[in-house]
Amino acid sequence: MDSIFTVLWFLVALGVLVTFHEFGHFYVARRCGVKVLRFSVGFGKPLYSWRDRSGTEYVVAGIPLGGYVKMLDEREGQVPDELREQAFNRKSVWQRIAIVAAGPVANFILAVLLFWAMLLPGTTDVAPVIDAVKPDSVAAEAGLEAGQEIIAVDGKRIATWQDLNRQLMKRLGETGVISFTARYSDSSLEYESEANLQDWLKGEEEPDPVEGLGLTLWRPKVTATLSQVMEGSPAEAAGLKAGDTLLGADGVEFGDWYGLVDYVKVRPGKTMVMEYERDGEILTTKLTPKTITTDSGESVGQIGVMPVRPTWPEHMLRKQEYTLVGAFNKAVDKTWETSAFVLLSLKKLILGEISTKNLSGPITIAKVAGASAKAGIAYYVGFLALMSISLGVFNLLPIPVLDGGHLFYYLIEVIKGSPVSEKVQVAGYQVGLVMVMGLMILALYNDIMRL
Repeated sequence: MDSIFTVLWFLVALGVLVTFHEFGHFYVARRCGVKVLRFSVGFGKPLYSWRDRSGTEYVVAGIPLGGYVKMLDEREGQVPDELREQAFNRKSVWQRIAIVAAGPVANFILAVLLFWAMLLPGTTDVAPVIDAVKPDSVAAEAGLEAGQEIIAVDGKRIATWQDLNRQLMKRLGETGVISFTARYSDSSLEYESEANLQDWLKGEEEPDPVEGLGLTLWRPKVTATLSQVMEGSPAEAAGLKAGDTLLGADGVEFGDWYGLVDYVKVRPGKTMVMEYERDGEILTTKLTPKTITTDSGESVGQIGVMPVRPTWPEHMLRKQEYTLVGAFNKAVDKTWETSAFVLLSLKKLILGEISTKNLSGPITIAKVAGASAKAGIAYYVGFLALMSISLGVFNLLPIPVLDGGHLFYYLIEVIKGSPVSEKVQVAGYQVGLVMVMGLMILALYNDIMRL
């Protein structure tokens, strides 16, 4: 059932992103007087199709891994004399540039609209307050201390965990000085400090930048008091109920929820004597965790319970309200910053500062789509915005077969005053196809290795 859910939300995301991208090409082509023959979402055999008054065929095809807009073009076949002025190749170079660029631009517009929708209700995020600093770490070298709130990294003001992670991600794989600004919650004094990075987390798979600094951020303690016991779980079979507090097992005290998870995780299939509190009374029961296989192939124990969600203190929350215009401006800023970050990440991948193992293919993207949909509509909308930006940036890369490759040829045409020769274009498309296919194979390989 989970697999069906994941695939469904992945297909929804793909359908939305592809439709917007291709609609960008379609809309501007129509505005430039180009005859559009087909607008297809998906490849392969059509599952459903219809035509409008101008003769454009709209298709939903069977392979939902992309889409295309087919325009009238003399390079692809005979064009009647009366329709030649509607052929793509007959349009000026600036019109062709506009038509090709419209696809990625549509993705950026979609991202702005999605971020805008997320920001309109206002946001509530958690402040990056330090709980502990690991000795001999980057954070220790910078003199950061428990109880301080990080308010700037490299001169960029931050307010939330998300801001902190985003700023630190920009420094992955780098060597140089990183600067911090911090303050204590009961003081307005700001402390400036620096530390040195040396190939920081370079080549590491799935790097955690906060942990890589040697920091643990403060969060409320999660007790082992149960909010839910799953139906048919080992915990239900052992007689545990919502409201019970799990104290320990086999004479080992848990301390908190994470202590419980760590203890159970390494004991799949092993019976334990669980001690718990119910209505002030200390009781015991025998319980055998079921065995679960993780994505990495590891076998872990699970008893089928959920903890009571902790409450964050008000002073740890950063709330932001936006006007209609303010939310839109912030959405534009987020789209711009995210686009720049995607480009920076691509550069770091090429230079080897970020491991190519971090490249993700359709399997990982599908899993993230399903997980974000489960987490809530706001998370799924955020996922769509990020994917839309990634699609827009990727398509603008100057690689033949991508939109950016076509734009590259057209810019050469603008400079030299004549089109790039067909021979050069064909050779470029062949090289570009090999590059894109190689990248897709690598991403798919990473997906399979994660499974």
